[in-house]
Amino acid sequence: MLEGEQPVVLPAEQLLHPSTQASPLWIRLSRGLEGAIASGALVPGARLENEVSMSERLSLSRPTVRRAIQELVDKGLLVRRRGVGTQVVHGSVARQIDLTSLHDDLERSGRVPSTRVLDVTFARVGSEIATQLGVDPASRVLKIRRVRYADAVPIAVLENYLPEAFADITAERLAEVGLYSELRERGVTLRVARQRIGARRASVDEGLLLDIGRGAPVLTMDRTAYDADGAAVEYGHHCYRPDLYGFEMTLVDR
Repeated sequence: MLEGEQPVVLPAEQLLHPSTQASPLWIRLSRGLEGAIASGALVPGARLENEVSMSERLSLSRPTVRRAIQELVDKGLLVRRRGVGTQVVHGSVARQIDLTSLHDDLERSGRVPSTRVLDVTFARVGSEIATQLGVDPASRVLKIRRVRYADAVPIAVLENYLPEAFADITAERLAEVGLYSELRERGVTLRVARQRIGARRASVDEGLLLDIGRGAPVLTMDRTAYDADGAAVEYGHHCYRPDLYGFEMTLVDR
């Protein structure tokens, strides 16, 4: 559903199912909405009518409607987007711990990736990033900052640093393809990476970019990728919305 399309309005009997009529109203509404999502009456990307309209149409108080919707937001079934409203989530992306890019992972999972390039510039970096890239701390590196979307919903803020040899990578190109695709087209073969996964609270800027608010939890990944010759090609610091994204790994007893 495009952002300009009309919200989906479901009948009251579907949203307040009689099988749960002994329950509090906010639970009845929450379960009705959850059932509509499960049945496909509310498809991924569908926009709900606003709280005022829903409360008036269903003869419910706004706090009741707000609590029901928040219940599904907390479950990861709905997402609130500034300027758009409340939408059905497209489903979270579970990423294997492999040497792949987010762009590639989204395409493989049937999602439509898109990118907003925030910054492509040369920067002098501190000793930590210089050490990760194996360059002199006084040298300049290419700094790239992007927001990655899955089906038009912001899912990650990506910050990458590359040696000066990749200075000709452009914002226009990065808006079209993933960084790893661009590197592969340049003949770079990524062989191994060292990465660390963590969690923290979102900064003010990240909260705005991911539409989650300041201080909301985010997943983080720091990765240094190396080519076939063992040279560091890129260092990335990424943060992800945990309601839309996760990491998967297979553990084997040896």
